[in-house]
Amino acid sequence: MFGQTTVGANGISSANSRMFRYEVVGLRQNEENDKNSYDIRRSGSVFMTVPYNRMNEEMQRITRMGGRIIKIEPLTSETEN
Repeated sequence: MFGQTTVGANGISSANSRMFRYEVVGLRQNEENDKNSYDIRRSGSVFMTVPYNRMNEEMQRITRMGGRIIKIEPLTSETEN
């Protein structure tokens, strides 16, 4: 597929190493995130770093917590520093 490469017998894929940053607003405390060891702030943006292979799962989790993703940006070596 486009953007995914496999190298060697172990199948090291560049898709698995890609990371994205979500900017999320509107998270609220509920039974889904009561499992966390910390409370959710009601105001402001929350930034989450998500690997490429978990993007869909994380989007669903954010929706269940009442959040809304307002921005997704890829993390590159320039933005990680």
